[in-house]
Amino acid sequence: MLRYAVKRLLQGIPTVLLVCVLVFLLMHMVPGDPVRIMSDRSATPEDIEILRRSLGLDQPLHVQFGMWISRAAQGDLGRSIRTGHQVTEELLYRLPRTLLLTCASLLFSVLVGILAGILASLRSGSVVDVTVMIKAVLGMSVPPFWLGLMFILLFSVTLNWFPSGGSGTWRHLVLPALSLGLAGMGLVARMTRSTMLEVLREDYVRTARSKGLSERTIIYRHALKNAMIPTVTVIGLQFGILMAGAVVTERVFSWPGMGWLLVRSIHDRDFPVVQGALLLSSISFILVNITVDMLYAVLDPRIRYQ
Repeated sequence: MLRYAVKRLLQGIPTVLLVCVLVFLLMHMVPGDPVRIMSDRSATPEDIEILRRSLGLDQPLHVQFGMWISRAAQGDLGRSIRTGHQVTEELLYRLPRTLLLTCASLLFSVLVGILAGILASLRSGSVVDVTVMIKAVLGMSVPPFWLGLMFILLFSVTLNWFPSGGSGTWRHLVLPALSLGLAGMGLVARMTRSTMLEVLREDYVRTARSKGLSERTIIYRHALKNAMIPTVTVIGLQFGILMAGAVVTERVFSWPGMGWLLVRSIHDRDFPVVQGALLLSSISFILVNITVDMLYAVLDPRIRYQ
């Protein structure tokens, strides 16, 4: 299994490089000059050129990219054009907050989604099943940023239950986690329902019922474990979707995470920060998917990795 994990890590390197190239090119295609943005209005053309040379932005694009990749391989993501701080330090300072928001959203979507999917599969065709699926579709269809604004209007402005933004306590985490996790909850619920319906029709489930096992034992000790393999795949993909959705959600709730920093850096044409943030997000997504692959063998002992 260790050999397989190392192989998957090596296969992820081209993906990370491709992401870096695309981001680098797209950022340089966006209108606006970062040197002029960070310069004072009184700066002369000579001052601007001196600053451009000091930042290395006067070099050809392939030279700039090569220099950045070589430093990134050594753990140096450069300095922020806007603040002058080390990009690595800024990202490591904000990454825990983004991971906290993402994991809280994922935990909510997984727990509620799996329970709702099981309930819908056991009451297939009933009012409960239809209600759960309608709510799941609505959760998947409503944009998280709009849902976040509605949560702020209802729970912060009207009811005054939770703060409308910022961080510091668990109460600051509730609204952004819910608004971000509802879409994932709908997807997990739909996948759990469909896989559970297939598993509950299997012969070994009928055999377990004929032996007199309780319905709870059949569901949670036999059926659910086999039904979880496709759901675990969806959960792994959901992590990447939540990381991407956190960019807008953090902005709506003023959550000081990596997404908030990324939006501000794109606005300021801060190339090193944008490239570093997306590089870190890509690596995190690859590691999560490798972990998901490892969980397959835990859920089904028949799976072996060569």
